[in-house]
Order: sequence, then structure tokens, then C-alpha cells
Amino acid sequence: MSRRVRRKVAKKGKDNVVSLSYHELEDEDLRPERNESVDWTSLPDDTVIQLFSCLNYRDRESLSSTCRTWRGLGGSQCLWSSLDLRAHKFDTGMATSLASRCVNLQKLRFRGAESADAIIHLQAKDLREISGDYCRKITDATLSVIVARHEALESLQLGPDFCERITGDAIKAIAICCPKLKKLRLSGIRDVHADAINALAKHCLNLVDVGFLDCLNVDEAALGNIVSVQFLSVAGTSNMKWGVVSLLWHKLPKLIGLDVSRTDIGPTAVYRLLSASQSLKVLCALNCAVLEEDTSISTVKTKGKLLLALFTDIFRGLSSLFAETTKKGRNVFLDWRCSKNNDKNLNEIMTWLEWILSHTLLRTAESNPQGLDNFWLKQGAALLLSLMQSSQEDVQERAATGLATFVVIDDENASIDCERAEAVMRDGGIRLLLNLAKSWREGLQSEAAKAIANLSVNANVAKAVAEEGGINILAGLARSMNRLVAEEAAGGLWNLSVGEEHKAAIAEAGGVKALVDLIFKWSSGGDGVLERAAGALANLAADDKCSMEVAIAGGVHALVMLARNGKFEGVQEQAARALANLAAHGDSNSNNAAVGQEAGALEALVQLTRSPHEGVRQEAAGALWNLSFDDRNREAIAAAGGVEALVTLAQSCSNASPGLQERAAGALWGLSVSEANSIAIGREGGVAPLIALARSDAEDVHETAAGALWNLAFNHSNALRIVEEGGVPALVHLCSSSVSKMARFMAALALAYMFDGSRIDEFAPMGTSSEITSKSVSLDGARRMALKHIEAFILTFSDPQAFAAAAASSAPAALAQVTERARIQEAGHLRCSGAEIGRFVSMLRNASSILKACAAFALLQFTIPGGRHAVHHASLMQGAGAARVLRAAAAAATAPIEAKIFARIVLRNLEHHQVEPSI
Repeated sequence: MSRRVRRKVAKKGKDNVVSLSYHELEDEDLRPERNESVDWTSLPDDTVIQLFSCLNYRDRESLSSTCRTWRGLGGSQCLWSSLDLRAHKFDTGMATSLASRCVNLQKLRFRGAESADAIIHLQAKDLREISGDYCRKITDATLSVIVARHEALESLQLGPDFCERITGDAIKAIAICCPKLKKLRLSGIRDVHADAINALAKHCLNLVDVGFLDCLNVDEAALGNIVSVQFLSVAGTSNMKWGVVSLLWHKLPKLIGLDVSRTDIGPTAVYRLLSASQSLKVLCALNCAVLEEDTSISTVKTKGKLLLALFTDIFRGLSSLFAETTKKGRNVFLDWRCSKNNDKNLNEIMTWLEWILSHTLLRTAESNPQGLDNFWLKQGAALLLSLMQSSQEDVQERAATGLATFVVIDDENASIDCERAEAVMRDGGIRLLLNLAKSWREGLQSEAAKAIANLSVNANVAKAVAEEGGINILAGLARSMNRLVAEEAAGGLWNLSVGEEHKAAIAEAGGVKALVDLIFKWSSGGDGVLERAAGALANLAADDKCSMEVAIAGGVHALVMLARNGKFEGVQEQAARALANLAAHGDSNSNNAAVGQEAGALEALVQLTRSPHEGVRQEAAGALWNLSFDDRNREAIAAAGGVEALVTLAQSCSNASPGLQERAAGALWGLSVSEANSIAIGREGGVAPLIALARSDAEDVHETAAGALWNLAFNHSNALRIVEEGGVPALVHLCSSSVSKMARFMAALALAYMFDGSRIDEFAPMGTSSEITSKSVSLDGARRMALKHIEAFILTFSDPQAFAAAAASSAPAALAQVTERARIQEAGHLRCSGAEIGRFVSMLRNASSILKACAAFALLQFTIPGGRHAVHHASLMQGAGAARVLRAAAAAATAPIEAKIFARIVLRNLEHHQVEPSI
């Protein structure tokens, strides 16, 4: 489930604000009459500012433009002390337009190198905090310019992704330009050399929090010179010289917290640091393989020092930091947040611990090392849930992302660990995530929605999400103007829509319309959101009622647009799957025809069968298969080059997945219903690949290949091709050995078509007399083999006692017993043409007793009451004069008992359908 993206936005209407304000004014005396017009500009200024504070900067701008009064209030400096630009396209032009509002900007969050380049154009000289992610392309030059323009900077954080192009030279620039710096956390620096660190020690005398995370090299000795540091993290950093560390770092006079998680630190260095440092309170060493090999360190007494490792009880350890005995167990963070603790040092420790734990847990979840199941179930999940309630927004986000990540086993196939998912659910995680998703902060919305989406792969969690009102929340988030939020919400609806019980609820919540709108809104440049939206619509379209909702909402046009214009394989695959599901309800709604009539739909699907990606080819073939059930679509597909494309697909998929093989053969089966298409398929070389597919090991492929060959065999030229290409042994094998009754049935019918007369000989190519004799002998042998196995197939449905009872009595019960044994349930879904019914009726007159029995058996299947097309078939049989032929077959002295009894049953079926017998 690799799902991440970000971007764009639009306007929020005035109605949204009215709704919010109306709910705030619940007091009966204050509520205006519904017919009363409300002058919203008369609201007190502080109320309007409070409303503005709940909106992102773009929506503030939109709302500010409604009137002069609100324009002034929207520019209030108190609203612009903090700015989160991560979800938006932030470039120089945007920065310039926002500059007048950012005079007193204190805190800024950004994403990517382009945004970093634009920061200086905000002209926020008093900026105190900068936090950035996706910083791989940020250079020394960019970072140096930023810090040079913001000398009041107190906090700089870049990560958690690696800052690959930043070097120690930029760190020196930070030190020289930002003497007030208190917090510096950088990730993925290749070489943090001594000059850079010594510059920090010399110029940044207030630097108390330092983090060089996931770095390749860090000078350990130089770090010992930052005597002001209280909290130090080198989590994930490699090539550390722990001997140097244990000799020098314990001398840092103010060091309170040290984080060495995800490193190769050993027990000796840990013991020296804990025992020798006078100031150290907490040493965090989570996921340290060397340390975990020797857990004896956990028994060493280090008075007043706390070691946090995978083999320790983390919650109990955190509780030991408090003097009050009430702060114990899994509520330790919550108790601390709710307490009126005036211990500044303890508050700083807990705040730092929240940050480093959330970071380490996320990184550990991303790498997904083996052997941590016990930790995640007993401590990890609970820690993430606890951190998700932090007052630090970035901690909340990382905790939610950690929950989304640690449950995933196989990202490609969207497989999750059910025990981990249910552990989150048991600890109240679903409600916490949904509350987070309702936050006005878009970063929290997107990460919470991502976690809900991943967890909802588990059916029990999906049920809990629905019961807690999650469907309405996700449907609302899918309407967000923030692409990242909408994308993750669409992913949640995609996973929830897998459950049949949730489809109607998604439609009722307006989810269908929201998903269709997403496709139009992000039709270019939003592959992640488009794939999720199309995937959710595909699931919903599998339901008859929801498929109508999709069509009414404009889903057919939207999905065809994706199929035609989509470049990303995931978008193409899901769009084709959605169109396939929309077209699967031909008997109950008009969507099949609607898809076929949409401009460019069939051409796009035919083109997608040539995709280099198997999943796309499979879904496109599946869509064409379903669409081919409509007569007009069938011919239109052929006109769009569908016969050639599908024959080519069938020729190329001998080693493909059973799913692709089934759909390729199925699409050819659907097209071959038309005689013209059947002839074209044979002429294009479609017989040989269908015979190859008939030899597949997969039951579903047997059915579709046999069905296609059955249709093709109706044409005598194709029948000869099947013989020449070695199709008789393949069909015989299916007829006798397939697990699928339907495959055996259709293989028998194909063989019967091929040898129900002498006409196949008439179409044999001319040649020398010896060649003709050889071909005649070959055809004769093939005929004998075919008839032998057709007979064996028919006999598998006969019960001598039941047949004898039916022959001796005309009682309905006796015939019903035979019918029940002979019935092939799926055969009731087959729809035959008048020509096919006529051919089976003619076969009843065939000299071969085996073919007579086969014809009667086939007509029995097609007319059994309750079959989808039984009435249609009965009507066609009346037109073909079947009643007289059936009576003759039932009364024939030389006919086998199977043919007689089956013929009597068909006559009874015709009477049931109230078809007047022909005299």
C-alpha cells in the first residue's frame, strides 16, 4: 500500500462557515429563526478571528475576500504567527503574495527544495522555527541563504528523509548566522565533521537540543565540545566510535537525555554512559541489535538513570521519572499532559521523549525488522497510540504514520498483520484516529486517514471504523481541497468498500459523488489520488445499486477519461476494473450500454490490452468481456480492433497469471457470440492460443477457453482449425478431467458441434489422394475419440435407478429426481442464439445416439425453470419446432434411455414455461 503524495487546493464556500457557526449557537434563545436572514459581517471581531484560526491559510484568503471587514480581520497578525505550507505548492510567487501577512511569522513548516528556495521571499525576519521535510534536493547554498536571512532562528529541523546534498559547510553557516539557536535536528547528512560541530559549540551557546539522525559519519569527539547540550540524538547514525563516546560524552555537564536508537552500540558503552555521567537521566537505545544480544545490562543498577530498550518495560520506566506513584502504566504520557506539573526539567524530558520515540518507532516500522512482533503487540502499538495524543503536532503525525506503517506486511499486495491491526483496535485506536482525522490541521488529517486506510484492510477494523462513524468522516475528507488529505481519504474508502456491508453506507455518505469529483479535480498530476478514487469506485461498482450511483454521479465519463488519458499503470488498472464492474450488471441496469456508448471507451480499453503491465491488460480484457454481452458493444469492440488485440493478448499470455488468461479467453468468448466475430477470430489465429489456454491448470481458465472454443466450433472452418491445431485432445481432456462441470459441459458441446455431421470433411483443404486419405483417417479417429468422451460425460449425470424409475413412470417426481442430478447450476446463465438452439434441435435427429443424448442434455440445461435465460430459450425452441422433435426422440425405440428421459424433461420444461407445443 505505497500511498503518499501532496498538493493543490481551491475555495471553501460561505456555507461551510455558516454551518460551523450555526452549531456553535445551539442556545435556543440565541438561535435565529430559520427564515431570518443573517448578517455574518455583524459577528464580533474576536469570533471571526477564532473562525479564521480554524482554517488553513488559503481558505482564510478565500473567506477574507468576501467583504472589506473580513479582509481586514483575515490579515490580523495573530493569525499568521504559524504557517504550514507542506500540502501546498509554495513557490516564489506565492511567498511574495503572502509576505505582507508574515511580518510577525514565528513558525514555518515546508516541504521540498522549491519551497525552501521561496522561504526568503516571505521576508519573515523574526522567524523562530523552521521545519522541513522532503529535503533531499536542498543544497548548502539554499540552506545558507535561509539562515543568513533569519538570524533570530531558534529551531531548525530538516528530515526525517535524508538531506543528501547538505554538508558540514552548511552547518557552519547555521552556527555563524544563528547565534540564538536552541534546537538543531538534521537527518541523513553524509559527514558532520569536527569543524561544523565546533562552530556550533563556539557560536550557539544556547544550543540545548541536537540531533544528527541517520547520518553516515559524525565526529564523536567534537560533539563532546557542545557543553550546552541537554538532549542529544544520534539515532540511526552509522560508523560511531563507541569507545570515544563512552570516554567523552559522560563529561557533558548538562546532558540529560541521550538517544542512540537504531545504532550498533553495545552494552559496555551503555554501561559506561549510565554509570559515569553525573547529569544523564534517560538513555534511549531502541532497536539496537548488538545491545539486545546481551540484555544483562538491564540488571545493572544505575541509580536514578533510565534505560529504554526493546527488552525493557518502557511504560514502567517512564513512570519511574515521576515522584507521584499514580503516574504508572500505559497512561503515563496522558497523566503527565493532564497534570499541573511545574517541574520544568521533567516537562522538557517528556517533551523530548515524545519526539525521539515517535521518530524511532516510525523508522523501525518502516524498516520492519524481523522478530519485533512481541514488542509491537505488547508495547509498540500502545506507545504509538499514546504519542498520537501529544500536544506536538509533528509527534502526532509521526505516530499516526507509524500506525499506518507498522501493520503493513506486504506493501505491494496490501497485506497487513491482523494481530497488530486488532491490537490498535483493542486499545481504542480507531476512535483516536478518527478524532485526529477531524482536526482542522491538514497534516494530521492526512496521516490519520492513511492509518485508517491501512488498518481497514482488516475486516474487523473496517467494521469498527464504520461503527464509529468513520465512513462519514472519510467521505468528508475526500472533498478536501488538499490533495494529500483527499488521497488518503480515498484510500480509506477504497479499503472499506471491499466489504459488501459498507458499500451502501459509503454511497449514503456522499462518497460516490466525492470520489467521482476527485477524478475531475485531479485529472492531471494526481496519480495517487486518481488510483485510489478509481479503485474505490471499482469496488462500489460491483454492487448493483452503487453502480447506478456511480453512473448518475458522472462516473462513466470520469473513468473513461482515466482509461483514455491515464499514464500511470495503477490508474489505468483501476479505471479498467471499475469499467468492468460497471458493465457487469447488464441484466439489471443500463450501465453496460452506457459505457459502450461513451466516446472513446472501447478504443481505450482495446488499447490497454496492449499495455506492458499485466494488471492493466487483465482488467482491460475483463472490461471488454463484460461489455461484449451487449450486442452493440460486441460489434463496436470488433470495429475498434478488439478481435486482433485480444487474439494477440491470448497468444502472449500462455505464461501469464490465471486471471489474465481467464479474461483474455473470456473476452474472445464474448466476442465469438457473433458469427462474424467468430470467423474473424479464427482467421486472426485465435484458435491455437485458446487450445493452449484450455490446457491450463486453472479451473476458471478451463471455462472461458472451453466457452470460446464452443462458440468457434459452431463455424465449420473454425471446427476444422480446432482439429488441425490439436484441439480435440485438449477438449477431450477438459471433458473428462476438468474440476469445473461447466468446462466439461462446454467442451462436450464444442466436440458435438465439430462432429454432428459430415460437413467438417467438406471444408477440409484439398490435396493429393494420399493426403486426403490421411486426413480422413485422422478426422475419423478424432470423431471416435470425441464421441467416446461425450458419452462418458453424459453418463456421469445419469443414475440407472432414477432413469429406470422415470422410464417406468411419467410421475413428475421421477423426472425431477433425474433433473436434479443432471443439473449444472452455472449453465443456467448461458444465453444461446436461435441458430444454436436450432442446431441442438437438429442434433436430436442425428444418427449418432451419443449426439442425440448430448443435444437433449444441453436443451435440458438451457430450459430448467429458474435459469436466467430459460424462458428465452423455450421461446426459441418453439420457433424451431422443437416439441415435435423432442416427442420423436422421447419415443424412439432405438434411442438411448438418456436421450429419451432428457427429451421428456425438456418437454415438461417447455410446458412449465407455457410455450404452446407445435403440432
